[in-house]
Amino acid sequence: MELQLIEYFRQRIPRYPCVRLGIGDDAAIIDLDLPQCVITTDVLMDGIDFRLTEVAPEAAGRKALAVNLSDLAAMAASPKACVVGLVLPEKGGMDLAKRLYDGLLSIARDFQIAVAGGDTNSWDGPLVISITAIGSPSPGGGLSRAGALPGDRIIVTGDFGGSILGKHLAFTPRVWEAIYLYRTYEVHAGIDVSDSLALDLWRITQESRCGAVVHADRVPVSEASHRLATQSKSRMKPLDHALYDGEDFELILAVPPAEAERMLRDQPLSVPLTDIGEFLPERGLWLEKGKKRTALEPKGYQHKFF
Repeated sequence: MELQLIEYFRQRIPRYPCVRLGIGDDAAIIDLDLPQCVITTDVLMDGIDFRLTEVAPEAAGRKALAVNLSDLAAMAASPKACVVGLVLPEKGGMDLAKRLYDGLLSIARDFQIAVAGGDTNSWDGPLVISITAIGSPSPGGGLSRAGALPGDRIIVTGDFGGSILGKHLAFTPRVWEAIYLYRTYEVHAGIDVSDSLALDLWRITQESRCGAVVHADRVPVSEASHRLATQSKSRMKPLDHALYDGEDFELILAVPPAEAERMLRDQPLSVPLTDIGEFLPERGLWLEKGKKRTALEPKGYQHKFF
């Protein structure tokens, strides 16, 4: 029953100094001691973002918080607290919730984010998880999608494509990487890659009112992209998977040329940094192969509404 589940959560969830009042009341009281905060929310569903017939509930719970942490990373914000909403299937909901929290709390500990409360409900449909996370912005306000300037280099972390083979559940949000880069180098804009490299790069150009060109031979194509290309019936090439697959949760950054050179020379992270192109004054998204430049369609995962 719900009361027993709430008490279970109260006993399991670690306490953090910033949570003055947490689980057990009508609302949480969080002491952020900040002039501003960063807030993000994500809703994940069984059958869309994961399939519980194929993955463990712990993995689904971990992913639900990880995607929020990736949004904080996109803003170079430090995680502080979160609240969790669960809509559980009536049959087996109690055990499912406990296992979801096992996964969720494992990554919460890694990133020292307090679980301050939330809500639970049940119905005869599939699992739905909604998490709202709160962070503190880096000095200067942190990153946004706006701010890329013509001539800025397109710097990315990690590699891309084929996340459906496992990375979409086990990725590491680039929180500390984003904060370090923002505080150490000049970075004009940023985004995390949730829907695809092409689509999320396009989103930066839209907010920054500029264009961008990607050099095909510089895109870091993952080993999973190559494996998926051999398995896929769609005849997509590894580069296509790198450009258009979703849920890589890497970073795209707009960096001035001199800073980009320094960043690439330093390679200060545990994951590689790669320069894949540049931002342009004219609007549009382009892919350059050799000396040929063609339009790069901003394709990727998008929820459909009719």
